[in-house]
Amino acid sequence: MSRQVIAPRYGDPEVLEVREREVSPPSAGRVLIRMRAAGVNPSDAKQIAGRFGDDPAKLPLKPGSEVAGVVTAVGEDAVGSGGPLEVGAEVVAYRVVGGWADEVIAKAENVFPKPGPLSFAAAANLLLAGTTAAHLVDAAGVHDGDIVVVHGASGGVGTLAVQLARIAGARVLGTTSDRNADLVRRLGAEPVRYGDGLIERLRSLAPDGLDAALDCVGTEEAVASSLALLHDPGRLATLVAFGPVLDAGGKALGSGPGADPGTAFRNAARARLVALAEDGRIEVPVAATVPLAQAAEALRTLARDHPGGKLALVP
Repeated sequence: MSRQVIAPRYGDPEVLEVREREVSPPSAGRVLIRMRAAGVNPSDAKQIAGRFGDDPAKLPLKPGSEVAGVVTAVGEDAVGSGGPLEVGAEVVAYRVVGGWADEVIAKAENVFPKPGPLSFAAAANLLLAGTTAAHLVDAAGVHDGDIVVVHGASGGVGTLAVQLARIAGARVLGTTSDRNADLVRRLGAEPVRYGDGLIERLRSLAPDGLDAALDCVGTEEAVASSLALLHDPGRLATLVAFGPVLDAGGKALGSGPGADPGTAFRNAARARLVALAEDGRIEVPVAATVPLAQAAEALRTLARDHPGGKLALVP
């Protein structure tokens, strides 16, 4: 028997339950993965809360869209990004359905070799946040010589946005709390404390203004400070503050009115992210691992504590 975290109804994390189930062998074009770690993301909480829709016909929900683990069974014609998949291969998979489970079925096309330098917990958190960060960097047109601010630089998407902007050749300023300043600095950005006086602190570091802004938090402060210092408001990209940013001529990314989901771009970015991690050029900071049975607590921690890195569920 295998355990699966499910949400029998929409609501807060407390609705989550762990149930046992039997797992069938994978069908053609799919593989079975023994989960070693599963990513935890804000989108999981939104899905459970019904913010992406609350159709009762879709219940019970099976959260978890990214996992890292070991292939234990292979369906016919299961070919991943690196070629035919084999039992025993260490892999990362995104996108999957029901990743918060001991065993996960994944389409082979969504399975990639696990980057050697990353732990299973880090690898399980690479692709959702990484493809989102890559979309931000691309949408804002970040390139060599730019001065860029990343709002929420110590968060799951922000830490990867910092690194990808640095790889593009930009100088990066990262807004963060004092508690996570060292993490932001280690990843290659200049930490800038958010809160009252943010515009002045940013201006002191970039007196001639900013070339691009990547907003992972959506606060009024993040949007206002970006627009006050940007040469071109069209190079402000947000994941949250859709209305204000679109009204100012910027770009909104993700799901929501007027936003660009970037599905094709994000899917194509997965292989590049895996390659960058394999080469040791990007890392995924992991704040903590949490037992699978405590998935609700992981979501509460993510919402409450701003842990400065990712959380991963482990068996």
